Amino acid sequence: MKILKIASPLILLIFVVFLWLAPIGPVPGIFIGGTLTEVPDSWGVTSTTHEIQLKVEGDILPRVVTIWVIQVDGELHIIGSKEAGWVSILGQGGAVQMRLGDKTYNLNATVVASNLDMIVKQYKDKYRPDYPNIVEGIPSLEEAPNYAMVYKLTKA
Repeated sequence: MKILKIASPLILLIFVVFLWLAPIGPVPGIFIGGTLTEVPDSWGVTSTTHEIQLKVEGDILPRVVTIWVIQVDGELHIIGSKEAGWVSILGQGGAVQMRLGDKTYNLNATVVASNLDMIVKQYKDKYRPDYPNIVEGIPSLEEAPNYAMVYKLTKA
C-alpha cells in the first residue's frame, strides 16, 4: 500500500508532463504552444518546413497533432487519414490553430475537392526524398477519397 501511495502521484505527474510535451510523433497532445500571430498575406517559402502542429477543438479536449504540410499556389494544404482522430473531429472543416515554428495562427480548414492530383503529387514529391517508405504507402489518387481528406488552411 505504501508503494501505491508513492507511485500514484508519480504516475499522475508523468502523465501530466507527457500531455504537456505531446504531440510527440504519432501521439497527439492538448497544448499547441507558440506565440499567437496575425496570419500573413503570404506564407513565404515552406518547402523546408516538414512538420507543423495542428490543433483541432474536440468535444472535451482539443487534439494537437504533428503533421506534414505543403504549399500549392501560395496556400497551405494538409492531408489526413479518415481513420485519424483529428480528421474525425474536423470532418468537413472548421476552425483550427496551426503552429509553424514558434508562431501559432488561427485558421480555417476547408475540404478540397478539386485539383487533388496536383496537391497529392506535390505532397509526395516533397516528402519522398526523406520518407520514401511512408510516401509509398500513401493511396493513389483513385483510392484517396476512400482513405484520406485533403484540407486547405486559410485565414480565419
